[in-house]
Amino acid sequence: MYKELQEELKRRLQCLLEGEEASRDERLLRKKQLMTERDSEILKIKAFGKVLEDDGQLTRYLVHYKYLIKQGDFLYLEEEVEGREARIERQQVLEDKEVDLAAIYSHESDAGEPIEEPEQRRAFRYDRLKAVQYAERWWNSYNSAYRKFDVDCTNYVSQCLHAGGAPMVGYPDRSRGWWMRNNNWSYSWSVAHALRWFLSGAEKGLRAEEVSRPEQLEPGDVICYDFQGDGRFDHTTIVTAKDQKGMPLVNAHTTNSRMRYWSYEDSTAYTANIKYKFFHIKDDSS
Repeated sequence: MYKELQEELKRRLQCLLEGEEASRDERLLRKKQLMTERDSEILKIKAFGKVLEDDGQLTRYLVHYKYLIKQGDFLYLEEEVEGREARIERQQVLEDKEVDLAAIYSHESDAGEPIEEPEQRRAFRYDRLKAVQYAERWWNSYNSAYRKFDVDCTNYVSQCLHAGGAPMVGYPDRSRGWWMRNNNWSYSWSVAHALRWFLSGAEKGLRAEEVSRPEQLEPGDVICYDFQGDGRFDHTTIVTAKDQKGMPLVNAHTTNSRMRYWSYEDSTAYTANIKYKFFHIKDDSS
């Protein structure tokens, strides 16, 4: 990474560690506030940068953040990969902003995974451990057996649910059920708003119970986010762990994240109007 970008990155991390209120990054200020509210502290931050493209005017690069967080006796590592775009002139960073990873990563294979007959009737027992293991394996990469989407959060969560044994239903009607097959897929497989409504109403196969509080969730459960509070859900995450206070930590794609605090208050997409839906996945033993 260029020296100027290294210095800008160092400045942002120093603001976060030292509590510098003059930070220009509102997201970092919200992250600091969130740590205080959770009785947590960031013990150490590491950031690794990689320049991917430089056309002489704009520099596109990735930053992989690692936060070592302490909450009482509980230590854990939160990770996030952020796509950024910078404009540098005369050895000064004039602009440095977050961009979607889709603007940086090239599109992957369109291949679809060979799937069992989606309408096949069988008992479904959700294996939460396998869902979480899949979420951990692929949080910052892409399984070539599946198509990758520009907005990949719901596709990633759907893959995790399927790894946990959730059966597909509804093929080949894209507006019905939950499935991916033969380079085709239902809206609920890949669109956050569609998965939110599917989980609310499904009566067979992948089903869920909506709960009122995040602490009622378990690893393998799902959170849906309406950042603007306008009734249109924009994002989906999967719970992969819980902190010392029993609150969910989540993995996600689009901005690839691992063990992130569930509320997303440190996200650039966060607004004061945000709304959440909490879904506890059910199976035939429920």
